[in-house]
Amino acid sequence: MDPSGLRAEFPVLDRLAYLNAGTDGPLPAVAVRAATRELEREVAQGRAGAHFERRFELASELRSAYARVLSCQPDDVALTTCTSEGIAQTIVGLSLGRDDEILTSDEEHPGLLGALAAARELNSVRIRAVPLSAIAQALGPRTRLVACSHVGWMSGSVAPSELAQVDVPVLLDGAQGAGAIAVDVHALGCDAYAAAGQKWLCGPDGTGMLYVSPRLREELGVPRRGYPNLRDPDAGLQARLHEDARRLDSPALSAEALACALASVNMLESLGWGAVHDRARLLAGRLTELLEASGRVPAPRGDTTLVSFPSEDPPAERAYLADAGIIVRNIPGRPWLRASVGAWNDEDDLNRLLGMLSA
Repeated sequence: MDPSGLRAEFPVLDRLAYLNAGTDGPLPAVAVRAATRELEREVAQGRAGAHFERRFELASELRSAYARVLSCQPDDVALTTCTSEGIAQTIVGLSLGRDDEILTSDEEHPGLLGALAAARELNSVRIRAVPLSAIAQALGPRTRLVACSHVGWMSGSVAPSELAQVDVPVLLDGAQGAGAIAVDVHALGCDAYAAAGQKWLCGPDGTGMLYVSPRLREELGVPRRGYPNLRDPDAGLQARLHEDARRLDSPALSAEALACALASVNMLESLGWGAVHDRARLLAGRLTELLEASGRVPAPRGDTTLVSFPSEDPPAERAYLADAGIIVRNIPGRPWLRASVGAWNDEDDLNRLLGMLSA
C-alpha cells in the first residue's frame, strides 16, 4: 500500500490532522464523485422504474462489499442506516419479556444503551451491566442475550474471545470494528454484528450493516416491513418476507448514499484490507508510545485503532485542538480525549497532535 496515495484520496487531510473516524471517517473524493453521478442521473432521467432497478443493483453490490468486510456471506447481511438501527432491530426482534435478561458491559455507547433502555421500559426486560473483560463469565440463568461492543468506543478495549463459547446469542456492536480491524463474524462466534458505514469505512452518514446468523434470523420477528423486505410485495397482506437478511434491510436507502458508500469501501478494499488494518493499528500503537513518553498515559486499550488519553478539561482541550486543525473527540463522563487513527493518517498527524498537547 502507498500511504501517500491513500492520503491523497481524502481532501480534508490537506488541512486537518483528522483523528476522528470513530465518529465519522474522512470522506474520499471518489465517493463524492460517485454520489454526484447518481444525483446527476436522477436529475436527467427522473426517478421511475430504471431508477429503482439502479438502487437494487447498488444495494446488492454494497451488501457484497460489506459481507467481505465481515467475512461472511451476502445473504447474511442487511443494509441499515447506522449501527444503532441494527442493534435495535435485533433486540426488538427477539421479543424478550420480564422473565428475561440482557447482559451488557459498563462501557457501552448510547446507540446500544438506548435499545436496552427501550427493552427495559417497554417490555420489562432486565438489563445487567458488568465489566467488558468479565462478561463471558457473567451469564446467569435468566440471560437470553449478550449485547456488548466488539471494540469499546471509550478506549479501544476488545470484547473477550470467550464470548464465542457462550450458549446464548451474542450481539456485538461493531461500530469501532468494521473497517478498523479484521472482523470474522464466524470466528467471533456472534449471532449478530451491527456496524457503521460512515466511520472506518468512510462512507456517508445514513449507512450501516447488520450481520445475522441463519440460526438467529429464524428467531427474529420483523415488525417493520416495507417493499424492500418482501419477496412478493404485490401480494398485499399475504406478502412474505425475504428468506435472507434482506428482510431486515432499511427501507429507504438512496442511490446516492449507496453509491457513495460503495465507492469508499471499494477504494479501501483495493488497497488490501490487511494492509489497511495493519497500518492503522501500527500508527495507533505509535501514538500510544508518544503519549506515554509525554506523560499522557493512555487508558487501557486493545490492539485497535482508538487511543484515549487524559485531559484536565476534555471539552475545552478538544476545542483548542480543533482551532489548531487537529480533530479528536472527548468521551462524555470520562476525563479523556480520544484519537481515532486510520491508515490515511501519518506520523505528521501524530506529531502535530503531540506538539499542541505540549504547547
